Amino acid sequence: MQTFFHIANASKAYSGVPALQNASLTLRHGEVHALIGENGAGKSTLIKIMAGVVSPDSAAFTLRGESVSIQSPQDALALGLRFIHQELSFVPELSVAENIFLGQVYPRIGGVLVNWRELNRQAREVLHSVGIDHIQPQVQMARLSTGDQMLVRIAAAFVDSTALDDDGERTAKVYVMDEPTAALTGAEVEMLFGVIRELKAIGDAVLYVSHRLDEIFTIADTVTVMRNGEVVTTQPVSEMTHDDMIVQMTGRELVNVYPPRETMLKDTPTLVVNNLMTPSLHGVSFTLVEGEILGVTGLRASGQTELLRALIGTDRITSGNITLNGSNIPGTTTHRWQEGITYVPRERRSEGLMMGRSVRDNMVLPHLRDLAVGGVFTDYRQERQFSSQYADDVRLKSTGPEQIVRELSGGNQQKVVFARALANRPRLLLLDEPTRGVDVGAKFDIYSLIRDISANGTAIVMSSTDLPELIGMCDRIMVMNNGSPVTVVESAGLTEGDLLRLCYEEAVQ
Repeated sequence: MQTFFHIANASKAYSGVPALQNASLTLRHGEVHALIGENGAGKSTLIKIMAGVVSPDSAAFTLRGESVSIQSPQDALALGLRFIHQELSFVPELSVAENIFLGQVYPRIGGVLVNWRELNRQAREVLHSVGIDHIQPQVQMARLSTGDQMLVRIAAAFVDSTALDDDGERTAKVYVMDEPTAALTGAEVEMLFGVIRELKAIGDAVLYVSHRLDEIFTIADTVTVMRNGEVVTTQPVSEMTHDDMIVQMTGRELVNVYPPRETMLKDTPTLVVNNLMTPSLHGVSFTLVEGEILGVTGLRASGQTELLRALIGTDRITSGNITLNGSNIPGTTTHRWQEGITYVPRERRSEGLMMGRSVRDNMVLPHLRDLAVGGVFTDYRQERQFSSQYADDVRLKSTGPEQIVRELSGGNQQKVVFARALANRPRLLLLDEPTRGVDVGAKFDIYSLIRDISANGTAIVMSSTDLPELIGMCDRIMVMNNGSPVTVVESAGLTEGDLLRLCYEEAVQ
């Protein structure tokens, strides 16, 4: 395959600390090129340099054999580079159609008034071109689920995918996709893979970044592995195994991706949910014993997140009963936190963290009254000791308690959320996609942490669309559909195919 785009000797340091060192990458026409590595390996820095968002200390770009310059996002756009970033960037107050064409000239009536009918028609056309027909163009972005918001951002990248140049020829493009499936269901992932295969067939180049190694083997032709800001290898995917990739990314062999349970479950019931009803849930009942991990899964909008939100108290319960250690739990989120019910949300950036504040600020936020002198005055020394202790407990990698959370890798940001939850000494821990957007090394740390929390007697409800994760970590798995539990199965001996079959079979009944 012919070389399409090449970046050579890309380097970038922040305050003298290298984030990227002499990284080179070649993308070819009709190729899906995977880029993998742990959080902090340099992937995001490399992509931001390609996008013109970050100015490199050094870098050379070549497009179709000619030297080019990328000094701004406008340069990258003009050269045919299109980006789907992991961090969702959109204007929540605007409609789907407005977000899809954001930064472009909207169709006008008489050159003055926006032609909303035409804008919505064009948006509907773009959505349909990538297989998205359930999202209406006029809906406000803020009203969409995280997965649907990601689908809209994916669609926006293909707005001009069939545009012709002055000679009437279609210009091939480079599509850079950073964790595009993190918020998508299995069916939506397959839809995206179908689009990628079409791009490949017409000669476009795709740079695909993912922590999900199974996706790499499914969709990619070539893989580049990064570690500590450097490219360590580039090989055909067919010549690598799952274990090869892990060793190259981490520099070590992870013998057990999912730490085994080392303690026997007790018969003591911790959580009893009886006929729970909310506007989104319909008759949910189950019991958890001390230290048990219950997985919750299903197709999109099956009610997994809504179940966790009802248990933590953010969604209104219309009927039913929830008891914790034999006592009815109080209604408000604050009271449930005080009773030892702790929630780790799926959207750590928007729901779990203050990105512009320090590790210390984020960890101590719900514990301020306990840490204050006399319950009133701030005790910074105690706050630092508190945050340092729990940072060690979750194996947080940072420069210290005062480092800004935004500067941490995704895996370490998630560990900050876990540390804050762990400090509450939870009796019930609610986890919603706990390893979303987290690399394989940090995943192992989080899995070990979950296993330790479980061994100490905490009951855990874990919602995830990562089916191998559920099978590897959970004692039982509840499959939901349309807000109701349809089956609960033991995870021992279960395969990913078995679980996926249950999700689809129950959904069509």
